[in-house]
Parts: sequence; structure tokens; C-alpha cells
Amino acid sequence: MKQQLIHSYQKVRDRTTAICQPLAVEDYVIQSMEDVSPPKWHLAHTTWFFETFLLLPHLPEYSAFDPMFQMLFNSYYQSLGNPYPRMRRGLLSRPTVEEVYRYRQHVDECLCTWLDDLPETRMKKVEDLLVMGMHHEQQHQELLLMDIKYNFSIHPAYPAYIQNTKTTASKQSAPMSLHSVEGGIFEMGYGGRQFCFDNELPRHQVILKPYLFASRLVTNREFLEFIHAGGYQCADHWLSDGWDCVQKFRWDSPLYWRKINAEWFEFTLTGLQRLHPDEPVSHVSYYEADAYARWRNLRLPSEAEWEHYANLHGLTPGNGNFLETGRYHPAACGENHKQQLFGDLWEWTSSAYSPYPGYKPAKGALGEYNGKFMSNQYVLRGGCCVTPRTHIRESYRNFFQPDKRWQFSGIRLADDA
Repeated sequence: MKQQLIHSYQKVRDRTTAICQPLAVEDYVIQSMEDVSPPKWHLAHTTWFFETFLLLPHLPEYSAFDPMFQMLFNSYYQSLGNPYPRMRRGLLSRPTVEEVYRYRQHVDECLCTWLDDLPETRMKKVEDLLVMGMHHEQQHQELLLMDIKYNFSIHPAYPAYIQNTKTTASKQSAPMSLHSVEGGIFEMGYGGRQFCFDNELPRHQVILKPYLFASRLVTNREFLEFIHAGGYQCADHWLSDGWDCVQKFRWDSPLYWRKINAEWFEFTLTGLQRLHPDEPVSHVSYYEADAYARWRNLRLPSEAEWEHYANLHGLTPGNGNFLETGRYHPAACGENHKQQLFGDLWEWTSSAYSPYPGYKPAKGALGEYNGKFMSNQYVLRGGCCVTPRTHIRESYRNFFQPDKRWQFSGIRLADDA
């Protein structure tokens, strides 16, 4: 068990550095908007997590690699001090990228040596923290690719993060249909014995009315119909705050779409590509997803409907389009995608991110991980093309503010039966 945990830890850590391998040293320090963090910060913060929650409290002879890092790379844990302001992370030229990699190596060596010497009888006390730290780092692997994509997108030459040899041509999507689903009493939330985040608990019963659930995600072709119909010019489809965003930010298409000589292109991690009409529309806000659904006289599913549908049909992450495929881009719905419920794109739901009945955050600093963000955000489900497959489950709850677009988010339609 112990050696398996150490191996899993090393594998997760190696994946993070592999994601950064294509970067030039200049790419590590860019912060192109407040929501984005520089890759250098992600590398240091994930290391800070293991140092702060495992090494410092449990290894008496361990001293911090650099005491200043405790403040610089603390994300939002107020109980551990005053974190360096998020919007100013890109202003930090020190520590250097080279020093951050030394920091990672130092913590990895100390942690693995400590775990290797730790008696099996004491492993249970640290196992939960270690596994949580690995899942935390997997979240940052996805964030790394989200942030790198946005950083590169502001460059007028649209540079490619990678020359992706694994990308295959997307096939034509089948026509969308709405599946009729019986309602009833449904038990939702995590019910297994492996790791889950506290916001997936406790498992509880909900009552669902019969509903309709779309067979796949909305495609670029279908979203273009919304644009051509004046969707971004008609306030009737939009929530008030959403319409304010359209006016303020001058939205007229999804985040990475570019119109060049009357032809639509899309910026991807492999550079600027012609927009594929059958790929699912991506990088849309909750407001855009909701407006599109209203325009179609439909709605977004609730997270209970989403989880119920996955359980009812036995749909699991399986062969979905995740980080491990190396594609880093959503694909048109095919036979192996199981209706795209897992992978490709996070799917906006109509559910506000709020606690489940009986939810209680953990005590101490780790109680700040999820609970304090349960305000003014919406739930997304299913994972995306840059989510590690081993990180996702049917009960996983992602969450963003409704105006955010730089995450890999798409649209699933639903309706009352």
C-alpha cells in the first residue's frame, strides 16, 4: 500500500512537470488576467500544499525550504496567514523558475524519504492528506492548461503550446435528440469508499420530476445559428447580469472564436484552427449557455438531473476524452464518447453551488478548500479534455462564477418532460 501511494504521488508530480515541458522560460511568468495564475506559481503552490499540510506538521525535523514561500504560494487559506494577492502573482520575478523546480525536487525527496521510512501502522494518518494533495495537484494540472491557453491567446501571432500529433479529425455529429427520463426519488452524492471532496457529501435523497435530457453537447454549428439569429444582440434571451456582461465585455461569440476574412477560426492549444462545425461549442459562460438554451425554448439540466442520468444509464468516465488522450481539445460526439457525459467539456448546470443538506466543512485550514466558495457560483459536471481521468467521478462538483469563460465549458440541454 505504501509503495503504491509513493508511486502514485510521483506519477502525479511528474505529469505536472510534463505539462510545463513545452514552455519557454518566459512563458512561466505570464499572468494575462486576474483569473489566470502564472505556470511558475502553479508549480510552487502545489508543492507548498504538500510542504504545508504534510511535511511541516508531521515531520518535526523538517524546516520550510524558504519561509517566504509560505506567504507567496498560499492561495486563499486565511487561517494560515495573509496570502500574496492573486491578481499580482505575475509581478513576481523571484523566485526564479529554476528555484521553483529546486523547491519541487526538495519537497519530493523529503516527502518520499519520510513516507518510505514511515511504519505502515502510521500510514493511515497521512494517507488521506496525501491523496487529497494529489487530487489538488490534478486540479492544478487542468488549471495549468486553461491558463496557458489564455496566456497564449492574447498574442497576435496565436502561438501553439504544442504541435499535437495526437489530434484526429472530428467526425460528423449525429442529430441531437432529447431522451425522456422517468422521475422519482434519487440518492445523489458520493457513496463509495475511495476519495471524494467534502462538497460531494453527504449523500442525500432528492425528488425528481420527469425530464428530458439531450443526447450530446451543443455543437459549434448549432451555436452559430444562435449568433446568426442575433443572439448576442437580443436582450430577451439573457439574464439581466448576463446581458450586462454582453454589453460590458462586448461579447459576440465564445471566448476563443476569431472571425478572419468572413471565416470563423478557433484558438486552441495547437494554435489557431478553422472552426470545426461538429465539435462541441466550448469556453462559454453560464450566461451564454443559459441564453442559448432559452433561445431554443429549452433549459440547462440541474445537477441532480445530470447525476441521475449518469447513474441511470451506467455512464462512467471510461473512454472519455480526458487529459490522458493528449488531444487537449473537445471532439465531436462519437460512439466511444458515451454521449459526451464525461470528458470533452465541463457541462454547465442550472444549479447554484451550495451545500448539500447536512454538509459540514472540515475543521482547520482544509475546511477552506470548498465550503467558503459556496456563493455566487454555478455547478458544472463531467470533466473535460484537460481533466485527468482518475480525478473525475459521477458525483464530482466543479464550480465557477457565471461570467467565467476560460475554463473548458460547454452546453447540455434539458427540459421538463
